[in-house]
Amino acid sequence: MRIYVPVTVRMLQQLVADEQLFPVGGTAFAVTPALREAYASGDEEELAEVAMRDAGRGSLRLLAAEIDGAGTERAGTDGAGTEGPILRRAVLAVDADDAVLRPDLDDAVVKVSGPVRLADVASAHIDLAGAEESIARLLPVIDQADLGDEDAELALGDVEDHDLAWYATQELHFLLELL
Repeated sequence: MRIYVPVTVRMLQQLVADEQLFPVGGTAFAVTPALREAYASGDEEELAEVAMRDAGRGSLRLLAAEIDGAGTERAGTDGAGTEGPILRRAVLAVDADDAVLRPDLDDAVVKVSGPVRLADVASAHIDLAGAEESIARLLPVIDQADLGDEDAELALGDVEDHDLAWYATQELHFLLELL
């Protein structure tokens, strides 16, 4: 099954260094029977875009947690010379055999029990630099977007207006060096 794993750039760095990573909470997204049922129309590619969008939102949550943990609000240095998180969504498309459907959590949610191995990654999807400003505006209000705040929902829409760029697994090492 093709799953979409939300990650951050730091997690991508870990994946490249260790050749594996454990998805946070074992959570990923996929085209599931519940997702197919939720959409009256849409081919497999369109449904995969929905699952990837959900994973992109998961990546935003992970990024917000990284920022809280780093005590920084923007990408770059935090004043102590330590680099803050890079403000870009990142999603791994992975071929996994152990994904378990979790429609009780949401239509596209699946859980995996083990690590994601670099060898199983089909591609990576990462924001370009142009998305960073929109992400910086969204992260402080991301919880409000879930609660129906109109301005926060618009900020989320601004982020999702940016397409994730596709990268082959072999390009990850070079991409990370350039970020």
